Amino acid sequence: MQDETPLLPPLYWEATFEIVLTLMDVYPDIDVEQVGYEQLYRMIVALPGFADDPELVNDGILRAILREWFEEKNPL
Repeated sequence: MQDETPLLPPLYWEATFEIVLTLMDVYPDIDVEQVGYEQLYRMIVALPGFADDPELVNDGILRAILREWFEEKNPL
């Protein structure tokens, strides 16, 4: 019997939109406004499919991901 679970593409820091979509799937009920950079970092590196070097992140990347996540959860 074959496993029918689709393979997720690997996630890298520059793929902010894909990271946001995965965060929304994994943490659908989280209040994004309460998430800090350290918590966000831990959440991202624990995502299924995260394949980048965790040490390559910086505050600018985390800020962009957090902003994009907030905007996806709170459309105009």
